Amino acid sequence: MSIEILPATHERFDDAERALDSGDGPECQCQWWLLPNGPWKETSVAERTEMFRAEVDGDRPPGLIAYVDGEPAGWVRVGPRTAQPRLARTRNVTGSTTEPLDDDTVWAVTCFVIRDAHRGSGLMRGLLDAAVEAARDGGARVLEGYPRDTSAAKIPVNDLYLGTVSVFEDAGFAVVDRPKPDRALVSLTLRN
Repeated sequence: MSIEILPATHERFDDAERALDSGDGPECQCQWWLLPNGPWKETSVAERTEMFRAEVDGDRPPGLIAYVDGEPAGWVRVGPRTAQPRLARTRNVTGSTTEPLDDDTVWAVTCFVIRDAHRGSGLMRGLLDAAVEAARDGGARVLEGYPRDTSAAKIPVNDLYLGTVSVFEDAGFAVVDRPKPDRALVSLTLRN
């Protein structure tokens, strides 16, 4: 099995769409963290798809695509926390982070999608490792994540889009806070 992880750029939009083709991915279009609740409810899937296309066509890729044997198999969103405005309105984040909410050097990993055929293969860990490198290369000082803890509760597969605490800890992230027993805010310092 050959794995390659590449930025979601203009020429890879169709691959990003294929990578999102699992769970809530097709409906969400990885726009959840970009829209407040009201506008989220008012947008159609077609509108979210166009918003996602505009991101992929922009200057900074909004995430990374994992390819297994040349086929899109997974997705991770990584970028400045300030570019994902719902985070600043989310109590589990605002009540747990030790970083200023307006700091552009704090990046966040907020969404994983692993296509059904590749779940359980370690692809989430590969995507997280690549997200850490993308954040470091992009100038991030700190990278946060907001994973679920599968040892604290039984969590439906579709609710694991935030990642799992164990995968983040294995990648060197430290738990900063646990706003709920099955939720954590984790952090990795990339530079001082």
